[in-house]
Amino acid sequence: MNSRKNILILAPHTDDGELGCGASISKYVEEGNNVYYAAFSTAKESLPEGTADNQLEKEVREATKRLEIPADNLIIYGFTVRKLNYSRQEVLEELVKLKREIVPDLVFMPSLNDLHQDHYTIAMEGLRAFKQTSILAYELPWNNISFNTQAFIRLDKHHVEKKVYALDAYNSQKKRSYLNSEFIYSLAKTRGVQINAEYAEAFEVIRWII
Repeated sequence: MNSRKNILILAPHTDDGELGCGASISKYVEEGNNVYYAAFSTAKESLPEGTADNQLEKEVREATKRLEIPADNLIIYGFTVRKLNYSRQEVLEELVKLKREIVPDLVFMPSLNDLHQDHYTIAMEGLRAFKQTSILAYELPWNNISFNTQAFIRLDKHHVEKKVYALDAYNSQKKRSYLNSEFIYSLAKTRGVQINAEYAEAFEVIRWII
């Protein structure tokens, strides 16, 4: 990248952005780009009984801090988990606001093939809002029946290490198998092998504007 750019990450839930493109976020920040992160649900309804309602909000603040995303560039919404599809117009309106305020050069969002209803809603409304912007869809293998590896971001080991470090902030989610560091490294290694690199993250190309 030859000039400073605005990069917007769309995360249906806190941690989705780090899981899908956390190492790439680290690389973009390192290169001096403006990275913004929008989380649409803190999933407080799905937290274990006795957990504070703002637990995941605190964790995403810490995780994005570890990725060195400025605190002012983190946008957190309060949509109800697993019910984003009931608020599609409101979600779209917020996305249009983000487009107007941030004017992103590149948007990362879930795949249009993602099976999770919240992820699919953000992908579809994201496409509507940012149809005139370059869009890459990130990989979440546990939700993807199919995923087209059409674009790769070449990474160094320290980018993947930063991704693992960021995800380690999610203490409430540690039981999730996909937060296992061995899995994260192995997927990055697999994607790296595909392009003769040490590590990489793969993406579907939804829109690419040159």
